[in-house]
Amino acid sequence: MFDTESKSETFQVRDFVIKTEGQYPQFIKFQCSQDRCGIIDSHKEGEQIKVYFDLRGREWNEKFFTNLNAWRVEKPNSQPQSAAPNAQAGFDPKFPTEEPSGKPPAQSNKVEEFDDLPF
Repeated sequence: MFDTESKSETFQVRDFVIKTEGQYPQFIKFQCSQDRCGIIDSHKEGEQIKVYFDLRGREWNEKFFTNLNAWRVEKPNSQPQSAAPNAQAGFDPKFPTEEPSGKPPAQSNKVEEFDDLPF
């Protein structure tokens, strides 16, 4: 866990890193922002956690950045602590992790076809 950093007078962020299990462990850095900076406080280093996050990307001066924006952290097999902030704001993600009711999304046999190839 890292300390909360104030990027401006009105914007703050906090980073934390998790290590995945398996034969080839990976170190994954997540970022919390604003009122979510404290969601990692109740967890200890070395403890297993489940992280809910959004994938964010942006461009600045012809450089591209990707961020894993964590919005909930909980112990595995525990009940959700709060709803996703985007669900509260009416955001409808293409691949939601859960329905607003807290249930997993309904499975569908519908296959969406799209072609994103430039040729």
